[in-house]
Parts: sequence; structure tokens; C-alpha cells
Amino acid sequence: MTAKKVLIVDDEADICELIEITLMRMDIASQSALNLTDAKLLLDTEHFDLCLTDMRLPDGDGIELVEHVQKNHTDLPIAVITAHGNMESAVKALKAGAFDFVSKPVDIQILRNLVSAATTMPEKTEGKETDKNKISITGNSGAVKKLLKNISKLARNQAPVFIHGESGSGKERVARMIHQQGSRNEGPFVPVNCGAISAELMESEFFGHLKGSFTGAHSDKQGLFEAANGGTLFLDEIAELPLNMQVKLLRVIQEKAVRTVGAAQETPVDVRILSASHKNLVKLVAESAFREDLYYRINVIELTIPSLRERKEDIPLFIDQLLDNLAEKMCVEVPSIDNEAITALQNYHFPGNVRELENILERAIALSDDDKISTQDLHLKPAVNDEITAPEATVIDPMDLAGQERQSIMQALEKTRWNKTAAAKLLGLSLRQLRYRLQKLDIE
Repeated sequence: MTAKKVLIVDDEADICELIEITLMRMDIASQSALNLTDAKLLLDTEHFDLCLTDMRLPDGDGIELVEHVQKNHTDLPIAVITAHGNMESAVKALKAGAFDFVSKPVDIQILRNLVSAATTMPEKTEGKETDKNKISITGNSGAVKKLLKNISKLARNQAPVFIHGESGSGKERVARMIHQQGSRNEGPFVPVNCGAISAELMESEFFGHLKGSFTGAHSDKQGLFEAANGGTLFLDEIAELPLNMQVKLLRVIQEKAVRTVGAAQETPVDVRILSASHKNLVKLVAESAFREDLYYRINVIELTIPSLRERKEDIPLFIDQLLDNLAEKMCVEVPSIDNEAITALQNYHFPGNVRELENILERAIALSDDDKISTQDLHLKPAVNDEITAPEATVIDPMDLAGQERQSIMQALEKTRWNKTAAAKLLGLSLRQLRYRLQKLDIE
């Protein structure tokens, strides 16, 4: 195995020496350049596995070197060293393509984590997926190809990414792909729905607590940041975080450290932050419902997931994949689907995206006859603009409808002494349709 080699670019001798000693203890070779000109020459003539550059150089700045690397050495990760508290420079470098950043005075553990992550980047595997456990995205549309290219690119740095997409579009799936294709793929992926944690418990959930730190703290508790240490923390529906928690999250991102509730000292954490929401954060910032400074920290790079409406040509592929998965889950033969039904699905507006498509097909499998799905089995909802309420139409409470259905099924089962085949015949249903309704209504 070839020894790793790092280029250090800094005109301060003590910084270079500190980094050289740290790398030597990690069995990594290093070479130093005191200015931008020498650094470019070395990069163009020798091989390096990582470049570490100060932001302020005698003949230029670190951003210029980041841009040089992005243009001429696309596979080389480059990280920047910023002045303490200067997050604006760090964000600017990350947007330019930097792998990560470390602040002065340099924390040795944070530096070691950065170097380790940067020098263990997995090889690109575009078009040759080999791990059956790897998550992928179905589709050959232009929108999907662009998304996959962006995921591959984002996986190769540590910049915070904000994933925006409609409900059901697959935001967590995309976050997992970024994690799996990056240097943290051996570490944990910890997803958390920010809207599902009560405000009172949020600080304890995120940062952990020590025994006795508050009433009810009967033992030490590890927080989500520590659980994700060395890996990725995915903050889904981040717009649901209360403002006081947004302040604490901002500090963690800036300092790369957390303070457990009840602890006197902060603990360094090595976590990549990916976040997502279906809400418009720009609008929330304008309404003072989301902190502007946090918005710029988590949204260093924004990744938008196309809706299913924007990738209609992929719907037939989704249908085939989902029918196979659902049939296995429901222990039935894989049904066929006629062309008219496929066309109807391609023309459907899908407010719930892929998640809704899965629900539609699951229901269709249960309600179809002869293992063939037709348009009638889909029960597609009209688009909002197409909904017309007739004057004589009455609104039916879904709970009442479910209650009536439950009552009819129970009466049929009792009448046939729980013979499901006979009960289905009595109700005018197929056995599969009855089983589907029993499952949905939770009737044993």
C-alpha cells in the first residue's frame, strides 16, 4: 500500500510544524509550501492525497488555491485553515469546493479526524454498483441523472448540505446515498425527525445529559451528535426546530463540539450535517421563524430533489420495482398492470410523490382481480383544479366510513363463523380484497 502524502500550504512555520508532527504520528508523509505559487507548482508536478491550505497567503488566498484544485486536480480533496470564528471564510471555501475546514488555533483531534476522512475517500463507483445493501435511485430521466451526479460530487466533501423536496420525494434516501458514497460510509448514519421531538426534551436528545443534571435524569444519556460521531447526522424537517434550539445547533456547527447537559466542558464531535425540509426556508427566514445565520450554515450547498411529476418517464420503472417489492411483502404473485393504468399513473399529479405511488399500488394489488391491475383499481384522486363538488354531493366523514366498513365486515365474519372465503363471497369481495381490508382495519 502506497504511503499517503499531504501538501501543507502556510507561511507560518509553527503551523506547518504542528501539522507535520500530527501527520507523522498518523504515518502520513508531508511537504510544505510557503506561498500560493510554490503550492501550485508542487500540485502540478507531484502526487498528493490531501492539500491543507491557510486562507491568507503572501501572494494570494486559500480560495484561489481551492479553485485551482477544483479545475486541475478534481480528485484531490483540499481543506482550508481559517481564523478563529471566521465562519464566513469557511463557508466561502466550502462553496468553492473545499473538502472541509479547521479553525485556528488548530485542535489536534479535529485535524486528525479531517485528515483521516480526506485520505480514506472511497473510489468512485459510477456505473458499477457492487454492494447489494447500497441504496440507489430508480430512473433514467435527465432529472435523475443530474441528481445522481450531484450526489456523487457532494459525497466527496464534508460541506453541510440542505436537501429540499416535496413530501414523499425521497429526501432521506438521498441523504443516505451521500453518506454511503463518502468517506464516512463506515461510520453511523443517524436520521432524526426534528418535528417528532418535544421542545422540552430536545436539548437532551441532541446533546445527551449526565445523571442528576435535571429531575428525571436517572442515568447518563448519549445524545444524537455523539451517536453520529464519525458519521452523518441527518436532520429531517429542520424547519420544525424551535428558535432556542437553532442557536445551539449553530454553535455546534461552528465549534464542532457539543456540551452535554450538566457537563462543564464541551466535547469535540466529528459529524457531517445533512438537513432537509419540504418547507421554504427562505420564506421562514423572512418571517423570522428560522434564523438567517443558521440558514447560511446548513445551506452551504442546496440539493433539490425533482418531484415525480418532473420525471414521468421513470414511472414505469418505479411501477415494476414497487410491484415486485409489494408482492413479496404481501405474499402474493406479482401482478401485471395494463398499459391504460400505466398511462394514467404517468399523467397523475402525485402530490405525495414516490410514497404515494407505493400506497396506490399496494391498494391496487389488494383490490384487483385475476392478478391484473387496471385503471379502476388505482382509485386516483383528481387534481385540486379538477375537483368539482356537485350541488347534491354530501361530505362523508372518513371515520364514519371506516366504521361502517368495519361493522359490515364483522357482521359477515360472525355470520360465516369467521370463514374468510365465505365472508368475502357474502360481501361481494375477492379473498384478497377482504384480507387487505382486514389488515387496514386491524381486524384479527
